[in-house]
This record gives sequence, C-alpha cells and structure tokens, in this order.
Amino acid sequence: MFSRSLLLSAAMLATGAIAQAQPVYVKAGSLVDPVSGKVLKDVALVIDEGKVTASGTQKTLKVPRGATVIDLSDETVLPGFIDMHTHLTSDPEDGGYASLALSDERHAIKGVKNARRTLLSGFTTVRNVGAGSYGDVALRDAINEGEVPGPRMYVSGPPVGITGGHCSDRNLLPSEYALKGERVANSPWEMRAQVRENIKYGVDLIKTCSTGGVFSKGTALGAAQGTLEELTAVVDEAHARGLKVASHAHGTVGIRNALLAGVDTIEHASILDDETIALAKEKGAYLSMDIYNTEYTLAEGEKNGVLPESMDKERSISKIQRASFTAANKAGVKMVFGSDAGVYPHGDNPKQFSRMVQFGMTPMQAITAATATAAEALDKSGMLGCLDVGCAADLVAVSGDPLKDIAILENVDFIMKAGHVYKQDGAIIADPT
Repeated sequence: MFSRSLLLSAAMLATGAIAQAQPVYVKAGSLVDPVSGKVLKDVALVIDEGKVTASGTQKTLKVPRGATVIDLSDETVLPGFIDMHTHLTSDPEDGGYASLALSDERHAIKGVKNARRTLLSGFTTVRNVGAGSYGDVALRDAINEGEVPGPRMYVSGPPVGITGGHCSDRNLLPSEYALKGERVANSPWEMRAQVRENIKYGVDLIKTCSTGGVFSKGTALGAAQGTLEELTAVVDEAHARGLKVASHAHGTVGIRNALLAGVDTIEHASILDDETIALAKEKGAYLSMDIYNTEYTLAEGEKNGVLPESMDKERSISKIQRASFTAANKAGVKMVFGSDAGVYPHGDNPKQFSRMVQFGMTPMQAITAATATAAEALDKSGMLGCLDVGCAADLVAVSGDPLKDIAILENVDFIMKAGHVYKQDGAIIADPT
C-alpha cells in the first residue's frame, strides 16, 4: 500500500521536484539477487536519498520512524534492468528515406517520448549507442535534472566511422548532395580528432563501427570497416580520457579487429567463430547481442520503409546471429543485455529476455546480463544492477516467478528509479503527460 505522501512525491518528480525527504521501507516476498545468483525470501529494504541504506529480513529489519511502507510481499523484486544498446532518439517507423525528413530537434523530442516508454517497461538505465547528433546528450541531461522522466543514460552521441560506412555517413543521399555525416574519419589521426570532438560535447562513451550494418545503404555485414590502426586510435584516445568504446560488428573479421584494438563491448557480434569467441574471452570483452529485434523487422520493416537490401540482410543474418549467441554463451563469454530498441518499438525491450532463454541462457543468466553484468561493463558494479546496501534504489517487481517463466518480465507491475516510484500494480504513478 502507498501513503498519500509517496504518491505526491512520485508525481512531483515527474515535474522535476526534489526527492522525498523521508525514508522508504520495501517489503519483498521474493528478491532475485543477480550478484549472488540466489533468490531471497521475505526481504526488507530501507531506501533513503535514492540508495539502499539497509537490508535484511522483514522480521529483523525494523521500519524506520516516519518511513513510507511499500508492500510487495506478493511480488518478486529484482534490480532495475539495464539495456546496453538503445537508440532513444530514433523510431522504427522512420525507416529508410523517411529518416532524412527529420531534424535533429525532432529526433530529440522523440527521445523524450521514448525515454518515458523505456523507463515504464522496467529499464531504469540504458546505454545509448548512436544518435544523429548530441540529442542523446541533451536528453540525458534533462533526465538528470528531473525535467523529463526517463532511465539513467550513458550516451555516445554521433558514432565515429569511415566514409561510406555504417557509422556516421549519410549513404542514403545521392552524390550530388556531397554531404557526409557528423563524425566521418579516414585515418588514425582523423579518428582521434572525432573522438576528441565527441568528448568535448559531453559523451559518456565512444561508438564506432568495424563492419557494415543491416540498415545502412550499400554496406556488407561481413566486410570490415576501418583498419586495425584506425580502430586502435579510437580506443587509445577514448581510454586515455577514461571512456569506454563500443564497436558495431557483424562480420568475423571486423569483430576480430575490434577485439584486437581493445574495444570494451562488441555490438551485435553476429558471425562468431571459435577464434573470435576465444579472443573475446581472452580480452575480457562483453558481447551485446540483439536477438529479438529481427522478428519485428521481418514483420514490420517493409511497412516502415526499410530498404529491400536491408530486409535481405536481416533475413540473411538472423539465424546466424542466434547460433552465435548460443555458442558464445556456452563458451562463457561475458554477455550483456542489448536490445537495439529504436530498430523496434521502445518499451518492448523486455521481449528480448525470452529469446535469450530460448537460445541458451538460463533465466538467471538472462536477468544477470541485464543487471549485474551490464553494471560491470559500465564500471558501475556495487552501484547499479544490484540491491545491496549502497546500490541505487532502482528496482522492479512482477507477479510470479521469472525464473520459471522469464516472459513475466514483459509485464512489470512496479518500477522505482533512484527511490522514486513510477509504476504500481501496473498503473503509472508519475506521468507528466
């Protein structure tokens, strides 16, 4: 049950108000702890100033004086989910040439809508890996200031890539327009310059591409993009400034080049072989593999204006990527949850959980990929993806046992981010619209 004060504080947050002053006491019937891999019963948490300040059992941990009690005794509680591959400023309906009609400002406004949808699906943190401009930087800052609701964001801004590549360039435009994308570079020093430019404007990480992509005109999935020297320059420059690097990579050669260059995460990782799987383990890299969105693209892509060549590429890669996911997971490569939301509708992010289980993970492994392992990849272990003392008060709750039926996570009943409640019993508590 909620007190009137909790409802008011949640509604205030949606308009940018300061966090509630009183502590919150949460009763959890079951708590899935992805850090230990255990399920705890009759847990109690004390939350204050956006963090977990105490934990124990409901019998031993007393309710602090003046605390608001949230009773989730009939629910399963988990840490808020982390999606490591989103595009909040993009919508799947704007496929192909339709995207050319949208300004940077329009994309940023779409991001406000999509951030809210993502949060209300249970994802309290996302990594936004690729935007057309710095709209994702602005969106992150607006969320942090409490001006709009949304997940905690780590953003890349425009990707850095080669002329005619999947990242950065506008391959849809004919040659007479003579226009290139925001971050096109064609040598190690040009790559360094573009990384520096992105850092100047406040990004949290760098996104690059080491192969072609499904949705870029004229690029091949198996063809490497950027030389090893260029990719190494991106990584060296970013790491020197304390930023991690994510590389879009479908083909085996491009995956290998990115790993040798020292990238931190491989996005998509569609065509793996034994050598690249072993190399990923050796380097300690994380794989972010989007194995749900192909279903949406094949069903809705043509209607959304996706180019025929992109549809062909999607059909060619989907089964291969899923087989690679199974092999990498079996080999013990570090895997994180990455949906590629924006290619399919924002808010449908949880649909990937069931595919991760279908193609080889246990339910606990899938949950861990979206919590503790993702937090580790962000260098936020002990802060995100956990519900121990000191962790951010990001939590979700569902009716039923997700370890028996992972699809339950597609219908989250309760959402808290940084101590603020956004959803209870499936109903939105804080809705600024």
